[in-house]
Amino acid sequence: MIKYLSSVILFTLIFISCHTSKPASEVTYEEKQEIEKQEGTNFSEQITWLLGYINPVQFSNPPHSEWYVKGHDAYVPDQQAIGKISEINMDDLSIQIVLGTWCPDSRREVPRFMKVLDLIGFPSAKVTFIGVDNSKQAPVGDYDKLEIERVPTFIFLRNKVEAGRIIENPVTSLEQDMLNILTRNE
Repeated sequence: MIKYLSSVILFTLIFISCHTSKPASEVTYEEKQEIEKQEGTNFSEQITWLLGYINPVQFSNPPHSEWYVKGHDAYVPDQQAIGKISEINMDDLSIQIVLGTWCPDSRREVPRFMKVLDLIGFPSAKVTFIGVDNSKQAPVGDYDKLEIERVPTFIFLRNKVEAGRIIENPVTSLEQDMLNILTRNE
């Protein structure tokens, strides 16, 4: 019975996740519930979801400030990568961030990414936030053309042409992956 129950819990975790590449065993359902209890908000409830175009000011207000402010302030990026990114001409760069406020990966990575953008002085006006539901759908025109399968997805555009993406979890770190994307064709 316990073996069966464990299998059901593992199966459930895999299908309710944000499609993470991390093993489901790293964070159990009970741990996720405990984290949300400590935060005080159950972000899996639809009433908390931000959908469509999002004004990032919304992340500074409850309930989203619970995860955003803490994640932003706690992240310590690699200063060497930040320095290299800061040297790159980004006049033609814009960034689209597709996230689910219900998704633990989004709640972890978006504040960290924004810390990187803050440190390099990237203009917030050149960042577009799109909130999706747990089916990865958003009430935004031409959204399907983005072909989003996992969240968060950070899309880098040079002269409105996609230069690269960071999907769900960075390969190395957000700042190193961003540096790799921005220097790929230089």
